[in-house]
Amino acid sequence: MKEGIHPEYRKVVFLDTSSDFKFLTGSTRSSNETIEWEDGNTYPLIKVEISSDSHPFYTGKQKADKVGGRVDRFKKKYNMK
Repeated sequence: MKEGIHPEYRKVVFLDTSSDFKFLTGSTRSSNETIEWEDGNTYPLIKVEISSDSHPFYTGKQKADKVGGRVDRFKKKYNMK
């Protein structure tokens, strides 16, 4: 492998902001925020909006605001119902 062309691979903590679920994994992403993990070490913190803990495919729960099609949402938005 060539030197200096690959990003640094390190342990990071991902935080699901919708459910406060955290998990430690390897990644090339970097962050200015850090968090102390259960093992006592400090890792970069990366916030995500959805993870396996909150995604409907994994949880089996559909969000209520996603029901209805485009037309229904348009009519609701402009009070046409």
